[in-house]
Amino acid sequence: MLRSFFRIFMAIGTTLYKISNGKIGGRLPGLEVLLLTTTGRKTGKQRTTPLGYFKDQEGSYVIIGSNAGFDTHPAWFYNLKSKPHVTIQVKDKQLEANAEIAGPDKRNQLWAHLVELAPFYDNYTKKTGREIPVVILHPVRI
Repeated sequence: MLRSFFRIFMAIGTTLYKISNGKIGGRLPGLEVLLLTTTGRKTGKQRTTPLGYFKDQEGSYVIIGSNAGFDTHPAWFYNLKSKPHVTIQVKDKQLEANAEIAGPDKRNQLWAHLVELAPFYDNYTKKTGREIPVVILHPVRI
């Protein structure tokens, strides 16, 4: 039941973000929101998810695979592991990017910064036994 509600909420958030270019649904407490589009590893279909992000020192986008503290990684995480070339929408900009899963040292550094910006993310670590992945999206310069 909770997962169904979560999916409906995400679909509504995605639609509102798209039609308003991020004016509606473009912020979380402490973070901006982008739309991540991955290719389904099983279906090959495009899947879009709204996610909180912040930028790292190099200007790449950092997203978190918290899945609201559920015990499994979000589906988008498995999709980008399979096909790391993704599309993101940041407000009214569409960008292509390559996804990199942060290694342990970089993850810890980025996680500490995330918790400074949005302390509620630390609650997710208390809800799950898994390590929550941190993903860096490097925009492709054309």
